[in-house]
Amino acid sequence: MFFRKSGSAFSGRRGPESFSTIARFAFVAGFVTLAATGFLLSQYSPDQVRNVAAKIPHLNLRPNPEAEAQQAAAEYDRLVANVSDTELHPIDRLIASSRKAHEELVAKRSFDVATAAAKYRERRGRHPPPGFEKWMDYAIGHDAVVVEEFFDRIYHDLNPYWGLEPNKLAGRASAWHHVVRVRDGKASPVGDVTGRVPWLKLWTDLVSEAAEFLPDVDMPINYMDESRLLVKWEEITALVNKAEALRTISPPAQTVQKYRGLSYMETARGANDTKPYDPEWIHTNSPQYWDLSRAACPPNSPSRKIPALKDFSKPPSLPSDWHPKFSSEGYVKNFTASADPCTQPHLRSTHGTFIEPLSISTSTELIPLFGGCKLPTNNEILIPGAMYLTDDPFYSGGNGHGPQWAQKKSGIIWRGVASGGRNKKENWSHFQRHRLLEMLNGTTVTALEKEGARAMTFDMAPLSMYDYKRRRNGSIGEFLSEFADAGFTDLLCFPAGECDYITPHFSALPSKPMAEQYVNKFIPDADGNSFSARFRGLLLSTSLPLKATIYAEWHDDRLAPWLHFAPLDNTFQDLHAVLDYFTSSAKGDAAARLLASTGKRWGEQVLRRDDMLLYVWRLLLEFARVCDENRLKLGYVDDLIIPAGSP
Repeated sequence: MFFRKSGSAFSGRRGPESFSTIARFAFVAGFVTLAATGFLLSQYSPDQVRNVAAKIPHLNLRPNPEAEAQQAAAEYDRLVANVSDTELHPIDRLIASSRKAHEELVAKRSFDVATAAAKYRERRGRHPPPGFEKWMDYAIGHDAVVVEEFFDRIYHDLNPYWGLEPNKLAGRASAWHHVVRVRDGKASPVGDVTGRVPWLKLWTDLVSEAAEFLPDVDMPINYMDESRLLVKWEEITALVNKAEALRTISPPAQTVQKYRGLSYMETARGANDTKPYDPEWIHTNSPQYWDLSRAACPPNSPSRKIPALKDFSKPPSLPSDWHPKFSSEGYVKNFTASADPCTQPHLRSTHGTFIEPLSISTSTELIPLFGGCKLPTNNEILIPGAMYLTDDPFYSGGNGHGPQWAQKKSGIIWRGVASGGRNKKENWSHFQRHRLLEMLNGTTVTALEKEGARAMTFDMAPLSMYDYKRRRNGSIGEFLSEFADAGFTDLLCFPAGECDYITPHFSALPSKPMAEQYVNKFIPDADGNSFSARFRGLLLSTSLPLKATIYAEWHDDRLAPWLHFAPLDNTFQDLHAVLDYFTSSAKGDAAARLLASTGKRWGEQVLRRDDMLLYVWRLLLEFARVCDENRLKLGYVDDLIIPAGSP
């Protein structure tokens, strides 16, 4: 709930005496409001404060993101200072490490084109692409945080394409089914989108904002939820090795600073020769998607030799005493590694992507294709998800992002559909969203604690790994019964309407607008059919996102787990312990407030539309270079050229 500060309008000419009266009135009114606020905060719970505050018209509880982040950090630091190093919770150590690493990273920020170009050459081993100075001018003019590491994803994605022949690459990009096309400084959508979601328009509108500064280039897009390219590890490695051998910094005098363009290609092929190049697509046997994915894993990785699971009749299980290398004392430390299916064979039976995706249209050949998300094993080129470009409050939460922390409800909420793949009688207990909801169900957890029952989707994490009071005395279920509000808005049964297999365990609940969900302190975020398009909205809210995913996105390199959000293992085995940490002490609550407020403030600096534009702008400069036959000599070198007559 939000409270708007009311005001009074004064008209006519007033003398000093009138202004004195107004000043006295304002002082008294302010004092009374302050006193009322203090009384409320001292006498009532946060929920009661919000209810009573709604009746006080002058009380403004809208958060100031910068001030809130500073106050949250100061409060958390004060409480941590009173705890010895040996008594610190593992999450406290992870927060401290994340804060330090993020501070060191942001200290590398560039504020001018010469510095940015120098850091580019140092990290990339090439000159920046032509047009880099205009890109940097825009970044400076829009107060963008330019840290070279924030763009690592671009080079990871494009590196294999350097191993392909540039003219063939350009031709395949141009003739794809759906393309954002830039010609002569203007962007246009190409492709039939009848009956489809408006992704092509959303991406075209974004590119249009930079089109006048872009060379001729084509951005072929994936119009499916699911990622589509799974090239074998050996083939990608060969292409990357070839690309590395081509890496060079040419002498400035021999560097070409203008793209060739694409008119030659269109003239050569003729106006009617626009048939898209389609590699061989695999459309059948979707439950075996795991086998396609593991072929893209390194040969010595744990998942490479583990075949897809065919029988899902048994309850899902984890490796005994699961202590992954990406975690520290049971809590995710390396979020990137936690999303990697190559190191986690159990994901074949605990994530819908590998159980039975809704659809499959996969190629094992590398073709140019851009998309909003992908698995670590996929080969698409990432761009910001189209849903991040829409104002639809279903994803963004609308204009409201929640009250400040002290006025929030101390609870966790989740609403969504039972997506993640085709859940049906034989396999539903293996899906990640079903597991999340069962783990948040107080009745279910109490049955496990008190009666030794087994849930359909999970086992309780061992006490030896997560030893805390609620776990020891068996009160997690009791806690969740008061704390959690989670449910499906659509069970998505298969066959449609035949839900007898799932209704004993779940029932559909009414949906809740994101603005209402933001009243709660905690909101988990789990993959659906692909990535969760709500993540950006959650980061920009005043709530704390608890994130688990196996999908990579464009923004990953600029977000810090345990500083901007709370990461979770994809098994959710750490879920109860994470919630216990945040809710069992003043320090834990202060830590949650720190992450929520810091994540919001940081998101407002680096996840803006301007930031998404800058990412795609730079990506297209780079992709145009990869598609140019002069690519080894193309580059921006104005900063290295000494003007004639200079000493």
